[in-house]
Amino acid sequence: MRYGHFDDEAKEYVITRPDTPTSWSNYLGSTEYGAIITNNAGGYGFYRSGARGRFLRLRFNGVPMDQPGRYVYLRDAETGDAWSASWQPVGKPLDGYESVCRHGTAYTIISSRYAGISTETTYFVPLGKTFEYWRLKLTNESDRPRRLSAFSFCEFANQWNTLQDRVNLQYSLFIVRGSLTEDELLRIAIQDNLTPESSGAFEHDLAMHVWMALVGADLAGYDTSREAFIGPYRSYHSPLAVERGACSGSDAYGDNACGSLQADLALKPGASRELLFMLGIGDAHSVGKQTVAAFGSLARADEEFRKLRAHWHEKLGSLVVDTADEALDHTVNVWGLYNCLITHAWSRAASLVYNGERDGLGFRDSVQDTLGVIAAVPDEARARLELMLTGQLSNGGAMPIVQPFGHRPGRESPPRPDEYRSDDCLWFFNAIPAYVAETGDLAFYVAVLPYADEGEATVFGHLRRALEFNLERTGANGLPCGLSADWNDCLRLGYRGESLFVAFQLRLGLSVYAEIAERLERADEAAWAYERRAEIDAAIQAVGWNDDRFIWAIAEDGTVYGTGDAEEGAIYLNTQVWSVLSGAATNEQAVRCMEMVRRELATPYGLMLCAPPFVRAPIETMRAVVFNPGIKENAGIFNHTQGWGVIAECLLGNGDRAFEYLRASLPAAYNDRAEIRQLEPYVQGQTTYSTFSPRPGNTRTSWLTGAAAWSYVAATQYVLGLRPEIDGLRIDPCIPSTWSGFTATRRFRGSTIDIEVRNPSRICRGVRETRLDGHRTSTNLIPADRLAERNRVEVTLG
Repeated sequence: MRYGHFDDEAKEYVITRPDTPTSWSNYLGSTEYGAIITNNAGGYGFYRSGARGRFLRLRFNGVPMDQPGRYVYLRDAETGDAWSASWQPVGKPLDGYESVCRHGTAYTIISSRYAGISTETTYFVPLGKTFEYWRLKLTNESDRPRRLSAFSFCEFANQWNTLQDRVNLQYSLFIVRGSLTEDELLRIAIQDNLTPESSGAFEHDLAMHVWMALVGADLAGYDTSREAFIGPYRSYHSPLAVERGACSGSDAYGDNACGSLQADLALKPGASRELLFMLGIGDAHSVGKQTVAAFGSLARADEEFRKLRAHWHEKLGSLVVDTADEALDHTVNVWGLYNCLITHAWSRAASLVYNGERDGLGFRDSVQDTLGVIAAVPDEARARLELMLTGQLSNGGAMPIVQPFGHRPGRESPPRPDEYRSDDCLWFFNAIPAYVAETGDLAFYVAVLPYADEGEATVFGHLRRALEFNLERTGANGLPCGLSADWNDCLRLGYRGESLFVAFQLRLGLSVYAEIAERLERADEAAWAYERRAEIDAAIQAVGWNDDRFIWAIAEDGTVYGTGDAEEGAIYLNTQVWSVLSGAATNEQAVRCMEMVRRELATPYGLMLCAPPFVRAPIETMRAVVFNPGIKENAGIFNHTQGWGVIAECLLGNGDRAFEYLRASLPAAYNDRAEIRQLEPYVQGQTTYSTFSPRPGNTRTSWLTGAAAWSYVAATQYVLGLRPEIDGLRIDPCIPSTWSGFTATRRFRGSTIDIEVRNPSRICRGVRETRLDGHRTSTNLIPADRLAERNRVEVTLG
């Protein structure tokens, strides 16, 4: 079933049916002032932190899952009929109500048509600002004059710390005040004698003050008391104030606050009228008044909207492709990269599911997230990598969470020994070389940055400590210890239990470190890394291979997990694919273990993390048993790992299989059967139900997931094969044998490269000839020092 379509020219996803299987969302604003909005105008807003700066409420895990939100109610004065400018919350029957939502890059436009009245509401946060616009256009499409009332509505948090606001009600219900200023701005404030520090809110100069304004019409009424506006025994679908056609002028004094501004309008047949509702943080008397004076006009809103679109569209221009698969084009050209940019910005801090439990940047996730955005925003990627490097401790381990708004490099307290995770800093060996390869910035390796707790080192020194952290913590078989957890948080091996997945990561890290050392002319460091790698290789081959697969792990008590004779968890995806990614597997092992992945883990919806699921395993060792079989780590399709499977098959030259795996988990591939996946068909989800569940294909937890970066990297750098290296851009596609080729335009180090790949022999991989501006090159590497401002590259496979 189809609920919408892609409009790549406008860089929008257009939802034409509002009754989507779940609420389909978008992000507005920035990490300073962020907002989530759905196709039915649900969602919330937050300043810096979704946990400690949430100023607009959302009732998580409700039905529907996105209420309340940013609503505009409409009422016909003649008939008393009332509806909303978005389908919800009023929810008029769809045989008489039309709704279209256009989710764009940091904006959303919701249009409606009902009872002869059409509306268009544009929601966005201007670049670099701490307020938002709701721009409403109403048109009378009927043949008679109409008198309408428009009411804004949003529900404010009483306390910006979400735990205080939603749980500590004996406190938070008695501290809010709302009123109308002499300049006709709504002013919502916590008791002025409470400081951010004493109240437990997020610390900033705008703490817990919100303002709201109406521009373009006279103010006919207002309410700041939620109870007065909604009324007793009612809900968002039928507010009392809307039913009676007038706000009551209520001033919140404790209980709960809302923002409703009423405008009464008269429209002749065919006439239109535009209004602005403006909502921001800061005191209404100062910040609000100044902001309305500077930005409170339709012309200024137009200007800010144009700037916003241009800003985001420029970021999306780093790679544009034209392939044989429309779903892949939608992903690469717009939504895959936009998903990466949003995930890079917010990590796992705020969504319709993430509810403040991860307040800051998860270390391992945020390092990996940079992989998807380096080409689009290299400076931002470097800044993020620098931040995460200062979250590394002097022993080589990492802080689990880095809070950018309160991080104190050199003064942070390290975790307890039993809290360290074994994989955290090993992700640097994927992300940092990727940044250097994209930019050519070799000097980054000698930049000096502090550790989180004490001391400092060059970036190269940080990488050495990351390796030493794992080398100093090995188990009885010489493999790295899993510690509190490797990538799989459900695995509990005991502190000295050994993780083969981390062994593969460590092997890759040693290889990368040696290559960097050679670039920096540090032969002694390269020799050290190669010696350590040989030791790890010997340990892997001694205990890691089990007939036709690599094992999962070895517990502290010697129990081996992931063997072919196991009744549960007999095969684990990560160790198979990372044996290939790391180069640890022999050619024969690589082929055999990936064939087992195909046979035991592949489904029409993606690769399962393990199989069979855990049912009787002791929870002390395998916490995945708490999940229903076929979900998340318990034989579910964990989408973070799908890109690894695609990359592994590309490295083996299996383009048909790689693309099959890529498309199985590609959101856009489900646009015409959205009822299966249920989540937004334009962004990734964390987990998909596997064939071990009764609902295979259902996907949950959208937007903020490592799947965004790894899927994008797998598609662009391995399937399409446009892979940056220090010396230039490598073009090494591994495509389906049915493709005749593809074209791409890639920005790279200040140059633009127009690429045409031809596949006359219908093979998957293998470059026969490469030409740069008509001249044949010796390899398929386009040298960076030969690039002009604009370049043409022709690649022939064969």
